[in-house]
Amino acid sequence: MVCLGGFLVPVSCVDPLDSSLRSTVNVVVVDGTITNLAEPQIIRLNQSQADRLTGQFKTLPLTRARVEVVVDSALVITCHETLDGSYQLPNEFRGQIGHAYQLRFTLSDGTRYVSTPQVMPAVPPIDKVSDRFNPTSLSVRQLNGYTAAHDVFIESRDPMEQHNYYRWDWKLWQRQEWCHSCRQGVYSIYKVLPGVYKDRDYFVTGTELYEDCFSPPPGKAAEEAPEVLKEDWVYDYQCRTPCWRITNGFDIMVFDDRNSNGGLISQQRVAQIPLYDYRPALVDIRQLSLTADAYQYYKFFQDQNQRAGGLADIPPTALAGNVHEVDHPQVSVVGFFSASAVSLVHYWLERTQTQGAIAYGATGPVDPSRPVGSYARDGDYLFYAFNSRQPNPEPPPPYLGEREKAKVRLWPNADRPALAPCLQSDNQTPFKPEGWRD
Repeated sequence: MVCLGGFLVPVSCVDPLDSSLRSTVNVVVVDGTITNLAEPQIIRLNQSQADRLTGQFKTLPLTRARVEVVVDSALVITCHETLDGSYQLPNEFRGQIGHAYQLRFTLSDGTRYVSTPQVMPAVPPIDKVSDRFNPTSLSVRQLNGYTAAHDVFIESRDPMEQHNYYRWDWKLWQRQEWCHSCRQGVYSIYKVLPGVYKDRDYFVTGTELYEDCFSPPPGKAAEEAPEVLKEDWVYDYQCRTPCWRITNGFDIMVFDDRNSNGGLISQQRVAQIPLYDYRPALVDIRQLSLTADAYQYYKFFQDQNQRAGGLADIPPTALAGNVHEVDHPQVSVVGFFSASAVSLVHYWLERTQTQGAIAYGATGPVDPSRPVGSYARDGDYLFYAFNSRQPNPEPPPPYLGEREKAKVRLWPNADRPALAPCLQSDNQTPFKPEGWRD
């Protein structure tokens, strides 16, 4: 299976309406939307591969591709690969309403693909955003049976005398306190000096920056070296600087204005934000314009998810997108390349009226072997919500008497346990998001 819009969906590399999904496939997956916002414009290319024996899917990034966006069938703009499988247009690039955009790319093996042109429609502004806590908002299939969430609603005036299609999505920003985890090792800011030990108990660090987990093999590397136990453990490290957890919406929500053309779109639910944590958070609510074919594509998945079986029950006629192989036009890929104007609202979610509900991050068991209050901090709730376990910090020195010792010990140890940097990724950022309230 591959992920599309936050859901796991079966895929097809053949005609979406007539052919059955094969049990073993290698499928190209495209995810890209050109917007008119001052934000990174990124095209993601992956390949979903099925094991010939088990049918299990795995997704791999497609690297070293040549990716271009053609504007109005004339101007060609080249993307550059920023992360494996992620191709970004130049920083100054912004989409414009009324202009046509077409994706074309060539994989490293020479296979060429092209999308249908997408003309960016205009979008009306979001006039109002509100939220209401709902203890039964989520489906029991979504979050391990947990159902409490804030339902978010918008109001917007639909333009008259034109047929409009909309899609809504959201992005949640929450302050996180834990930034790195080390399995069978400890986090070290500085590089460990090879062959240098102290008191047969410590590995010694130098002054060269390392910023990663140090995980020595079990046993003793030398007579004077500390002994590393052959067992499994994970230590978690708090953030050195402010850090925000990023969570993208997992629902597909689209709307056809056929029955409300020119009217007020009122109390339209556009997001269900799980109560991961008790602390306030920032939600970016986006209203996107869609072309008719983009609406049809996303509507299929919205309808399928609302059925009893969810997306896992998508029939063999799984819907392919608007990208196909140049030399074999009948071979389509999964995903959709689109162009959407966006109305964006930064909405502050107070999380005060929760009717005494328990946050998802507080539903996990507390380790009874640790002191009372060890996992009582709000940041620990958020950690559990996304890791399904409590954080396990490295025991701090001094290691005297009955105090628990770190399983790997570094010298000097005045700053143990170390704090880890907040590295920029799809899931976290060290940069304060616009609209955040301190």
